[in-house]
Amino acid sequence: MFENLSDRLERSFKILKGEGKITEINVAETLKDVRRALLDADVNYKVAKNFTDTVKKKALGMNVLTAVKPSQLMVKIVHDELTELMGGKAVELNLQGRPAIILMSGLQGSGKTTFSGKLANMLKTRQHKNPLLVACDVYRPAAIEQLKVVGQTVGCDVYVEEGNKNVVEIAQNAIRKAKQEAYNVVIVDTAGRLAIDEEMMDEISRLKQAINPDETLFVVDSMTGQDAVNTAKEFNDRLDFDGVVLTKLDGDTRGGAALSIRTVVTKPIKFVGTGEKMEAIDVFHPERMADRILGMGDVVSLVERAQMQFDEEEAKKLEKKIRKNKFDFDDFMGQIQQIKKMGNIKELASMIPGVGKQIKDLDIDDNAFKGIEAIINSMTPKERQNPDIINQSRKLRIARGSGTKLEDVNRLLKQFDQTRKMMKMVSGMGSSRMAQMAAAMKAKGGMPKM
Repeated sequence: MFENLSDRLERSFKILKGEGKITEINVAETLKDVRRALLDADVNYKVAKNFTDTVKKKALGMNVLTAVKPSQLMVKIVHDELTELMGGKAVELNLQGRPAIILMSGLQGSGKTTFSGKLANMLKTRQHKNPLLVACDVYRPAAIEQLKVVGQTVGCDVYVEEGNKNVVEIAQNAIRKAKQEAYNVVIVDTAGRLAIDEEMMDEISRLKQAINPDETLFVVDSMTGQDAVNTAKEFNDRLDFDGVVLTKLDGDTRGGAALSIRTVVTKPIKFVGTGEKMEAIDVFHPERMADRILGMGDVVSLVERAQMQFDEEEAKKLEKKIRKNKFDFDDFMGQIQQIKKMGNIKELASMIPGVGKQIKDLDIDDNAFKGIEAIINSMTPKERQNPDIINQSRKLRIARGSGTKLEDVNRLLKQFDQTRKMMKMVSGMGSSRMAQMAAAMKAKGGMPKM
């Protein structure tokens, strides 16, 4: 997401490179290119114009310090304005109700049912809630079955009333059940509807009035571009929703909806969907998204994802094994599984500052670990625990069993050995030595290129 916009903005800032100071002429030239980049990304025209006007006003009103180059100052101003444009700061979900009631709304095919499952999974795993999913899509064929499958996948109960078409009655009965059986969150999945479909819009308006939800979320497919903004406005006029959910941000989208929707409907973007897996949901942080757009990476989100998969006790055991140089292929496989749970590999790599631009043209398959896993799975338990015993005949057997070549097995063994040595070296360093290394790397211009 945002790759084209990031490239265009980077080219725009190059206009100011080599300039000694900011002038009305070079700022106008830069911002003309910025506005064109925003429009190409499907940002609302008025939003793009107001954005560049604000940036111009701030840029010309600022004194450039001798230590700061004009292009660096412009990046800072654009970053701050992008953050403000998308809401300024993350807005939390309101879960004050007992139970807290969340009403999902949106167009047909926007991904409400899948997102309902993702949200239930997030609340269950990250906030230790006990959510109840409610099937109020009584029109779409197999919608109830889909929600049942989603509920089973994330380990959450689903409330269903087969044959009942009265969605208000279904939701009220579900809330009653939640109060009786200690569910502390109720997520009501509704039928997708068209904004011009008065009958369907009236139904969800009545439903909202009847259950008085703590949160009404509007789910929109970010790939619909500018239409997403127009639809959000129509829904907001009728429902006065509390927040927006952008789905399919991992797809081939220009991202204009994320930059426009907050301004047009004056409601915060609360969540983004970043993939098909039930774990692929992120709280929307405007500042972090601005970092990504400007190619600065998003280390905080990367660390947060890692922490979700982090087991403190297991980490302590692993550290002891590394110190004793006992790190083996079972441990290696465990680390691979944790990385896979964190999400799309290319997206994870792009969160590292400077890496996004290096890999943007690479096709990184999410099944990139498949060959490694096949080789490790073809080893005996003894070989996995004692890699040093793997001789030539064992290598040949492993290659045949995994459907790979001998050189693939040799390459993995060599990389594993190098990894093990590096981990042992790092684990043996004191904090002062690590600080010295970090300072040396910074002096040389940061991390080496991938």
